Amino acid sequence: MIKLTKFLKPFQLAIYLVLGLVLLQSLSELYLPTLMSDIVDKGVVKGETRYIWKIGGFMMLVAAGGMICSIAASFYSAKAASGFGKLLRSKIFSHVGNFSLHEFDKLGTASLITRTTNDITQIQQVLVMMLRMMAMAPMMCIGGIIMAYSKDAKLTLVLAVALPILVLAIVVIARRGIPLFKAMQVKLDNLNRVLRENLTGIRVIRSFNRVEHEKKRFDEANWDLTQTAITVNKIMAAMMPIMMVVLNLSSVAIVWFGGLRISNGHMQVGDMMAFIQYAMQIMFSFIMLSMMFVMIPRASVSAVRINEVLKTVADIKDPTLSKTGEGKGYVEFQDVTFSYPGAEMPAISNISFSTKPGEVTAIIGGTGSGKSTLINLIPRFYDVDSGKVLVDGIDVRYMTQEKLREKIGFVPQQSVLFTGTIAENIRYGKEDATAEEVEHAADVSQAKEFISNMPEGFDAVISQGGTNVSGGQKQRLAIARALVRKPEIYIFDDSFSALDFKTDAKLRTALKNETGNSTVLIVAQRVSTIIDADQIIVLDNGEICGIGKHKDLMESSAVYREIVLSQLSEEEIA
Repeated sequence: MIKLTKFLKPFQLAIYLVLGLVLLQSLSELYLPTLMSDIVDKGVVKGETRYIWKIGGFMMLVAAGGMICSIAASFYSAKAASGFGKLLRSKIFSHVGNFSLHEFDKLGTASLITRTTNDITQIQQVLVMMLRMMAMAPMMCIGGIIMAYSKDAKLTLVLAVALPILVLAIVVIARRGIPLFKAMQVKLDNLNRVLRENLTGIRVIRSFNRVEHEKKRFDEANWDLTQTAITVNKIMAAMMPIMMVVLNLSSVAIVWFGGLRISNGHMQVGDMMAFIQYAMQIMFSFIMLSMMFVMIPRASVSAVRINEVLKTVADIKDPTLSKTGEGKGYVEFQDVTFSYPGAEMPAISNISFSTKPGEVTAIIGGTGSGKSTLINLIPRFYDVDSGKVLVDGIDVRYMTQEKLREKIGFVPQQSVLFTGTIAENIRYGKEDATAEEVEHAADVSQAKEFISNMPEGFDAVISQGGTNVSGGQKQRLAIARALVRKPEIYIFDDSFSALDFKTDAKLRTALKNETGNSTVLIVAQRVSTIIDADQIIVLDNGEICGIGKHKDLMESSAVYREIVLSQLSEEEIA
């Protein structure tokens, strides 16, 4: 947690205010027993009613001042902790935004969400308590001991016996409880993982009749967490009775020995009453500290997880001196090889080809042949192991990611839509696109027809994940998003798979006119989609086993011919 304290710097003033206010509150609470002692000894015993009213009124002012300080301290501590949480969430969000796909694969999307939300909330809650309790407890403890000693030095021997017993009880309970609190956080993560998998995979679970199996998995994870929580609560439940026993026995001892001192004339009744209150304040300060020692381990686990994210350095970084190509979308691969982290074999090997503006290059091959991997190297989602990927004659590693991706209109294999209107989703490709540009992009992508059938048209709201539109409609909106950008390079990663043949044909015809001056790369499973491409690259086991036009490949590439024959009849091929 210490590493995260740098995020508290903007809130130093609020923290100092909290510490000052807590000090004043503590002084107020420490002063009240002395005033009560004076009322008893000088007012009640001597029958001085005016003195009682005078000191009583002053006590009310002191108590009111303490209350105001307490409210103000709560406000500023909450403000500092909330600001800290906001700043830390923003930092993690911006930091994660710079990750390459490798870092996302390593840490996991679900884990990153939990760390950004639940873990930061845990720290935030503990921080509020720390600013109040961790500051107040030592003040009350030290101040209480000083004030108790000032009332009667010999009677403090009772505290000298009681406090070590209290500390020993806290240490024993904390030593048993803290490891279990750490284990609880891990088991809570496991429960969240099972729950997330169940919710995201509900269609698969139901289709395979695995509902009971998932219930069993959840019950096991839930029971594991519950058993640990019960054990922890049993241990923690023992703390309060032990403390109350020590507290009450201390009170009895103070009254017993205090009574003897009063009868011998060494102490007054009011001083004994004040002494009891100071003893209670001292012991309650230890209880506050024990509560903090219980909560801090949970927050420390969360802090370690957050620091792990912040320490993770993105593999892909912008160059110190960037370059910008002079061309308009020229793409070239020079002997490129790439392997995923931990993989035994390269995903693609020795890939070399080039494509220029005005050309359509299609990439085809079997499942796992490396098609999507190849095109993911162009926008630099991953860096190559060897060789070069050039855009406009410049190695993409020597261009800033922003400048590189400005040139590209990317349509991913899994169409992703965001919560908002259809127009907002299309404008995601170009923030300042006019209504005419948005409409034109939708028209070219063959999305305008279904949009016009919606009552709200372009203002129709897309639900989270695009669940209120079909797969084909998602793909057409994703294509419109790329088209409105008017990039130099279009990349379509199997972006026509959910379209029927009629819509596919109409879309390809419209795209020819729209993308005529740009470089177009298409990954496809359907031969009919890429049969007219200027260049077809055939991949097999991550290597190029054929490159050329359709007719040439039918003669020269056995892999391509096999793919074509599996999809088209002899008449269609002819």
